[in-house]
Amino acid sequence: MPSILPRRDPPEFQAAAAVAAEGHAIEPHGRGYRVPFVNLEAQYLEEREEILGIVDEVFRTGQFIGGKASRGLEADLSAVLGKRFCLAVSPGTDALMLGLQGLGIGPGDEVITPPNSFVASTAAIVNVGATPVFADVGEDHNIAAAAVAAAITPRTRAVMPVHLFGHCCDMDAILALAREHGIAVIEDAAQAIGARYHGRLAGTFGDVGCYSGHPLKVVNAAGDAGWLATDDEAVYERVRLLRTQGLADRDTVAVWGRVARMDTLQSEILRYRLTRMDLQIARRRVIAARYIRALRHRGELDLPLSGPGRFDTYNTFVIQCDARDDLQLFLAARGIDARIHYPQPIHLQPVAASLGYGAGDMPVAERIAGRMLSLPNHPYLTDADVGHVATSILQFLDQRA
Repeated sequence: MPSILPRRDPPEFQAAAAVAAEGHAIEPHGRGYRVPFVNLEAQYLEEREEILGIVDEVFRTGQFIGGKASRGLEADLSAVLGKRFCLAVSPGTDALMLGLQGLGIGPGDEVITPPNSFVASTAAIVNVGATPVFADVGEDHNIAAAAVAAAITPRTRAVMPVHLFGHCCDMDAILALAREHGIAVIEDAAQAIGARYHGRLAGTFGDVGCYSGHPLKVVNAAGDAGWLATDDEAVYERVRLLRTQGLADRDTVAVWGRVARMDTLQSEILRYRLTRMDLQIARRRVIAARYIRALRHRGELDLPLSGPGRFDTYNTFVIQCDARDDLQLFLAARGIDARIHYPQPIHLQPVAASLGYGAGDMPVAERIAGRMLSLPNHPYLTDADVGHVATSILQFLDQRA
């Protein structure tokens, strides 16, 4: 199996990378230099032989849906996550919706969730007929336990923490609240497979953990994909029916369901890429460490927060800067594709107007939404790429100073 290794740095860039690691600004590379936010082409070129073998086998057998591929992936995921049951679905949003339905959550129920996630987290709550209740986040971008406590009402049935950007939430505090109030915990671990909190994996703390295999995730499919994990057999059995039109067998419909299963091709690709998860994460962590080393002395920036007992996977490497928009333009002019996740919190989106929130209701989420910038952080960056990004940021800050 090939290792995940960045392409070789041109000799003229190696010195620049070394200087950048020490946090010193240098001149950026030439006008033609490009640092993409993602590089799925490089991933395919490295894995081409294995991926083509998978495609050939799927088309040769004609088994495009379900079967041993899906069951095999579920067994592999159960082994990796240490959970009794895993169910492959598509997409990751269905994992959230089916997880909520598996817990019996629907109309009249409230689910507490953060406002600074991708909209799928909140949409899943709305689409099962429940009401999302927003709780503000901390400086680590994740939902704050104190805000969760303040949001609990007699109608609260669950809390949905989102392990944003590959960083785990404070699950000890959240689980304590859930036990105290008798509410369920459904984790959105779409961006956090492999991340750990005091030795336990993201998505394995609560009643249900939900994951995404979207092409931009650490373990990525060639399209939409997701899965959920649980130790609750009743949840497992209900979701198993719901994802396949409620069919108990070919001719017997036990519940009203829908089609939300993962196809064979995505299952097989994910089985292969699951074996490479540790390599993916290791390279992301190396890149993150180099960014942090180069930028940590600049007070104009807030870098990703970690903490004792946390193992972060950096699905996205997010910095904060008051001059975020200007910095993004500066980097773009130097061929660096930096992006914004997410520019407007969900509680301020037009679709959420009926929920009754307004500006100022979630002050931390609103403040950091205007400061966050996601830097390229994928396994196919070279050291020179990382150096180019870091030194360009340093040059921007020096010019403003």
